[in-house]
Amino acid sequence: MNAIIISAIWGVLLMFSGAFLKNKSIPKYLALFGAVLALSSTCLEMKTGHSFFSFPVFDMIKTDAFNLLFIDVIFFIMVIYFLLNADEISKVGQHVAEYYALIFFILSGIAIAATFNTLLMLFIGIEIISIPLYILTGSDKRNLKSNEAALKYFLMGAFSTGIMLMGIALVYGGNPNASFYIDKIDMGHGQMPVFIAMGLVFMLVSMSFKVSAAPFHFWTPDVYDGAPTVFTSFMSTVVKAAGFFAFLRLFENAFGSMHNQWQTMVAWITFATLMIGNITAVFQQSVKRMLAYSSIAQAGFMMLAVFALNVKAKEGILLYTAAYSLATIGIFGVLSKMQDYTIDGFNGLGKTKPLMALAATIFLLSLTGIPLTAGFQSKFFLLISAVENGNHIWLVIAAVLFAAISAYYYFRIIQAMYFKSPESEEQIVYPVSIGHTFMLLVIATLILVIGIYPELVIGWMYR
Repeated sequence: MNAIIISAIWGVLLMFSGAFLKNKSIPKYLALFGAVLALSSTCLEMKTGHSFFSFPVFDMIKTDAFNLLFIDVIFFIMVIYFLLNADEISKVGQHVAEYYALIFFILSGIAIAATFNTLLMLFIGIEIISIPLYILTGSDKRNLKSNEAALKYFLMGAFSTGIMLMGIALVYGGNPNASFYIDKIDMGHGQMPVFIAMGLVFMLVSMSFKVSAAPFHFWTPDVYDGAPTVFTSFMSTVVKAAGFFAFLRLFENAFGSMHNQWQTMVAWITFATLMIGNITAVFQQSVKRMLAYSSIAQAGFMMLAVFALNVKAKEGILLYTAAYSLATIGIFGVLSKMQDYTIDGFNGLGKTKPLMALAATIFLLSLTGIPLTAGFQSKFFLLISAVENGNHIWLVIAAVLFAAISAYYYFRIIQAMYFKSPESEEQIVYPVSIGHTFMLLVIATLILVIGIYPELVIGWMYR
């Protein structure tokens, strides 16, 4: 509850501050303070079990150690995100305070999506996340690709929202309790009722749209490529992780008792996501577009949590949220300083910017899943969760093979940085401040620390 209210209030504060503050640097400090405040208040709520705010929510929102820890991870990542990207956000346009306000509204929606206990609150949370994202995607008004991306995102988002509403209506109409509460959807025993089955399929398709799982990933490459780079890193990390957490929470609580009846469908969606994301990323020359397709591939690994629905899956989704978000925010932080987004633009970066190249290497190794990185631990936990489930071992084997394929396109960038020479004498890189380089190294260090001690993240679930 703390995270929901504080994020919403802070969004309103930043929105009004834009009308009175002309200095672009003040909103970033306000945003950073708001993220720290939300993080500390959620930590306190997790420790004491009490919220600063007491409203009659009629059990529509339910908190526990798992979802509060997820919210803590999200706000910790946002602190890192603001520290690294504050200057880049200010370069997008004139309405800096409004950009931060939209981000905090999205964070409020994420907190709702992490704690919802009814289908209506799930819908509200997803929409609060989605609508500001349409605006952020098209915030670079001078760029036609940004305008196109915003339109595509809006159309696909509206389409998937309609599917979600249809699914909610069918589930509501099909459950004998006539309840929107996810823990009161009684599916009976034996075969799933027809209305519930139809509603489940609609909900599965809608949530797959939201997390860009194949074959419902159509908007992802164009939107990620067209949106301002600083907002692409936010969309592809924190927002995607929130979508998966809501996905997991919905299917565990509402449809968990019929897990065996829909698990095969999720398995094939997972396989398709891994295959399409990895195979397509191999052929990309633009690093930004390659990262868009690789985010689809990473979504395939995160789908393993929905497939397995066990304790290891929960631990894995928390680790994946931290590992994938940190590495992706970091590599986009490097990409934001490059004038050439192609792989050739990274040629010789190891010589011209050795510290930035070192950080980028750690980010790419983590995304690949190399041991001693957080990415390896998160992939390992999700693979173990699928193995423990005992069904569809072929999917685990396929996931390992596709992870090996991902090494090819990630290592192409490492090869360019260290084994190729730049086309010109000077690497074409925007000026990089000491603070930006320092934050990249901090993120790289966090990835290594979590890779060695994953208990630093998942251990809080059991305290």
